[in-house]
Amino acid sequence: MDHLDRLEAQSIYILREAYHAIRNVGMLWSFGKDSTVMIWLAKKAFFGQVSFPLIHCDTELEMDEVYAYRDRYAAEWNLDFISHLCPPYEQTDASLPHAARVASRKTLGLRELIEQRGFDAIIAGIRRDEEGTRAKERIFSPRGIEGHWNVKDQPPEFWDQYTTDFPPGTHLRIHPLLHWTEIDIWRYIEREKIPVVPLYFAREYGAFEGRDFANQRMRFRSLGERGITWPVASDADTIKKIIAELETTRVPERSGRPMGADEDESSFERLREAGYM
Repeated sequence: MDHLDRLEAQSIYILREAYHAIRNVGMLWSFGKDSTVMIWLAKKAFFGQVSFPLIHCDTELEMDEVYAYRDRYAAEWNLDFISHLCPPYEQTDASLPHAARVASRKTLGLRELIEQRGFDAIIAGIRRDEEGTRAKERIFSPRGIEGHWNVKDQPPEFWDQYTTDFPPGTHLRIHPLLHWTEIDIWRYIEREKIPVVPLYFAREYGAFEGRDFANQRMRFRSLGERGITWPVASDADTIKKIIAELETTRVPERSGRPMGADEDESSFERLREAGYM
């Protein structure tokens, strides 16, 4: 087995453990590279059919290319797809910076959906290398019933032995990609020929969402909502070029998102503690 085979096998094992041990599980799909790889792994884990409902907490602020991708592959892959409209901006915490408030709409929407559908656990495609707070996560991570995360109270996980039996009232977040890196994701996408949103590939931008990029070649490293996500300078217009770029770049993955760059760093940790993925 090579490195990607080992990553794949561990993630499939985690997904099967979740299916076996937990009664009612949903899986988040943001239509980005990570959650799409997670769907691909779930199809492999369950012989071509994703055995969990796929959840989109919709702020109605996704980019047009993202919605087109969602509509095509939700149908093509025969997914049990749930699109849930998030509460409005006005219901978010006014003490957070603007981008964090936009993002926190998804936390509120997910909380509503968990209550409506009775989900005991949510599977999410986060990775430890993506952001500092996520490096503190566990693969089977206990939460309060409303999704609150206590970073100081997380179970140990050694030798692929995961705690799945928690006291009543515990909600779980499950992270089958936690051990992957950004370049692992792209190498796997290349190997498996997984379709991704075309915004990941470089093209010439002029103005975008109120910012003037002076006809630069740019691409998205990380996808988020309109108004809080911007492309970064890049000539990588193929997967091979993306991989080559990642082998040398020092630019952070979330540099095109204010919560990863411009805004108060503590805002992301506050969101995570409140249940944001």
